Amino acid sequence: MSDGRALAREFLEQQRQLGGNPVILPEGSTLGTPGLRPGLVTAPDTTSLTPGDSPGNTQARPAREGSDLPPPGISYDPPGGDLFSNDPVPQAISLDAIAQLVAGCTKCRLCEGRRHTVPGEGAADARLVVVGEGPGRVEDETGRPFVGPAGELLTKILGAIELPRERVFICNVVKCRPPENRLPQFDEIAACVPYLFRQIDIVQPSVILAMGGTAAQTLLNTKQSLGALRNFVHRFRGIPLIVTYHPAALLRNPNWKKPTWDDVRIARRLIA
Repeated sequence: MSDGRALAREFLEQQRQLGGNPVILPEGSTLGTPGLRPGLVTAPDTTSLTPGDSPGNTQARPAREGSDLPPPGISYDPPGGDLFSNDPVPQAISLDAIAQLVAGCTKCRLCEGRRHTVPGEGAADARLVVVGEGPGRVEDETGRPFVGPAGELLTKILGAIELPRERVFICNVVKCRPPENRLPQFDEIAACVPYLFRQIDIVQPSVILAMGGTAAQTLLNTKQSLGALRNFVHRFRGIPLIVTYHPAALLRNPNWKKPTWDDVRIARRLIA
């Protein structure tokens, strides 16, 4: 079999049989792959790959003219856990189980200076997941995410879109405070991100709000800047993902409050 589309069809059929997520096409598709519903599932458009991105991390086609939502952006579908692995993270069945694993984690150097781990908090059936960068001083002292000045601002933002904080799941890319609130380093993110991915798998939200460059780049597996990633509806494992500024950045630069408000309203409209 040498035809590229035929190979892609075979691959997608195998993924469907293994329980993978379908690839949704716009209405009117004429693809008729055996075992797949015509017009709903097709091979990825390899012409839309963003330079530097790897397979599974693609740049989608622009939104249809007249759409009142931003155009599609990056779609990133990292592999799930190996069912035969001894790693306990993919086997965790609840947010509490993840929190217990985080509490005992010593996979990177951040464990050496922490007072408390900060796994995240909120509803297990939340329709919105908010992801930040990492805990700050107050978060490290309390074990709760977004409870300092930036957290107070986030609570106000959520209230403005009629989403009480307790109805949202709030977490960070890394679960321990980086020294002096520096950016998390690559190895620290790599050690911690399986917890984040599993939390999203458990919650299965309608929308993810990535606040800040670290959260956006981690969830979309890209090095693009926050500015370049805004104003698109990205997807993480099929879940719509909106990128915006971190509340701490808004405290330093109030001029970013208006674009952040625009981003958050888009996320609210996407919630099923």
